[in-house]
Amino acid sequence: MYIAPHDEGPEGTAKRMHRWSKLFIPTLREAPADAEVASHKLLLRAGYIRQLGAGIYSYLFLGNRSINKIVAIIRQEMDTIGQEFLLPTIHPREIWEESGRWTGMGDNMFRLKDRKGADLCLGMTHEEIITSIARNELRSYKQLPQIWYQIQTKFRDEPRPKSGLLRVRQFIMKDAYSIDIDDAGLDLSYDAHDKVYRRIFDRCGLQYVAVEADSGAMGGSQSQEFMVYTEAGEDLIASSPSGYAANLEKATSRLAPVVDLEPTGDGLPELVATPGKASIADVTEFFGIDASQDIKCVAFMGRTTQALSSFAAGGGPASPLRPVVAFLRGDHQVNETKLCAVAGVAELRPMLPEELELHIGGPAGFLGPVGIPEIMTQGSLNGLNSGKLLDKLKGVSRDNPSEGLKTIVIMDLGLEGRKNLVAGANQLDFHFRNVTPGRDFTPTATADIRNILEGELDPIGGQPLRLGKAVEIGHIFKLGRKYSSSMHATVLNRDGKEIVPTMGSYGIGIERILTAAIETSAAQNGGESYALPAAIAPFQVIVTVTNIKEQTLVEAGEKIAAELDAAGIDVLLDDRDERAGVKFKDADIIGVPYRIAVGRSLAEGKVEFLDRLQNQTTDVAVTEITNTLRAILQSN
Repeated sequence: MYIAPHDEGPEGTAKRMHRWSKLFIPTLREAPADAEVASHKLLLRAGYIRQLGAGIYSYLFLGNRSINKIVAIIRQEMDTIGQEFLLPTIHPREIWEESGRWTGMGDNMFRLKDRKGADLCLGMTHEEIITSIARNELRSYKQLPQIWYQIQTKFRDEPRPKSGLLRVRQFIMKDAYSIDIDDAGLDLSYDAHDKVYRRIFDRCGLQYVAVEADSGAMGGSQSQEFMVYTEAGEDLIASSPSGYAANLEKATSRLAPVVDLEPTGDGLPELVATPGKASIADVTEFFGIDASQDIKCVAFMGRTTQALSSFAAGGGPASPLRPVVAFLRGDHQVNETKLCAVAGVAELRPMLPEELELHIGGPAGFLGPVGIPEIMTQGSLNGLNSGKLLDKLKGVSRDNPSEGLKTIVIMDLGLEGRKNLVAGANQLDFHFRNVTPGRDFTPTATADIRNILEGELDPIGGQPLRLGKAVEIGHIFKLGRKYSSSMHATVLNRDGKEIVPTMGSYGIGIERILTAAIETSAAQNGGESYALPAAIAPFQVIVTVTNIKEQTLVEAGEKIAAELDAAGIDVLLDDRDERAGVKFKDADIIGVPYRIAVGRSLAEGKVEFLDRLQNQTTDVAVTEITNTLRAILQSN
């Protein structure tokens, strides 16, 4: 790094002067053709990153400076509540088998073998490792609570790496874990992380919303995501003026009243020939009804990961299947995450034609809830979901692990209390009308399993909901005793009794903070440039000498940059022999929020000051520029 010979701090130690002419900043005029979202294009054009492989990126000088600034903010805030660890990224298979997630993580986990043939994996997350430390080292309630965190590289074998740093196979995460003696303690740890996360995201200059979320593969009783609205996001968020916010997997709404049909005949299910009328549109047109008066059937095979090792020990399949059938209004769409949670399965796939005949008794397009051969009861479903899987699987064919299982039928709450609906009759070219839930069929369970629709009313204030795309930047979970119980971590309580502690897990995606900030700013600048918040920009200000052939401008630029540097402001001096227009474009593309142009106005003792965050340009006296910028930075 070039060090200006005249640049010395107050104690006489030399300070570094960052000069563009001495740095590696490979900006591009155009983004590569395969770059998709705005942040991907701009990160490449700005020389922040370069791609090594699918979902694998190198962080160059500017990118690494921004990442390090984000990390520093996170570390400062996390140190107020926790202790920093550094955990291994390569894990033995056995530790993941203890929690049951060696199988559950599926193809998302990178797996490898060492030279002796032992199975290993690259860490996606570190609940198991933290729990193993806790069970070996913590003995008493006197050692609790504990909050341990790390800032570490994680790996995920992402099936479709895309969107630059938003969907990658190697990424940096701050993950934290709390260990408490009881649920009251977990509540305090959870709330502490909520407050710290808000401070972190505020300091990073992000506009975010905290939403109720699904815990997914992490498990647990409560979960909250921190999201930034952007069209680059792959998550849908529902929010309203009432303050309600949830992701699509958890969002609920108040349904407007709908009119039921009048019964025909004796009011019991009436078989009606409907030749070739297999779609919702065809059926509603045929009967002259609204889609809300039709019952839709969506049929899946659900794959569970619970108690599989015992089942497989008997020579059976490694992942038994359960038939899962959802019924909901014809104008609604099933939410598979909600359905998985209710049915107690890890993942779903559509039923094959032969499976439709076996478990429902009819062909696609004419499926309905009346007359399904064997519907599992709620009690049996509770048994399955509480881990009593083996007893329910007795007699299951080893060739067809779903054969012999009763069908799990989940009805959406939108059908509760409805009557005289139209539904498939489980016969080709036939439907029933006058179908009334509760009288004509009894589901295994009734639950919210649908996606909300924009404009429906929120559940707390009755205000219209809007859906918007968003990027997740952080996620906090109440894990409870999921890992401490399965991995046999215990401590002694005040009475000397051995108890299982409760845990929480808390993650922040480092790169996602950077990309979310770029996406937000780019959306305000037509997608062609961006300005990062000063706290996470690679430099807070750039001093641009418009013409280095004029010695007066060069000397003034040097002096201004040195004064800013001495004032503790992170400054980049653009001393390149380039045209002013080229320099201005490069300054815009690297996202530095403030620019000082040393040019013609210097004759009047002034420089041009551009605040890119506010899109304002003013002339400021050379003697006041340091104080002006310092005041702006302190006010943010």
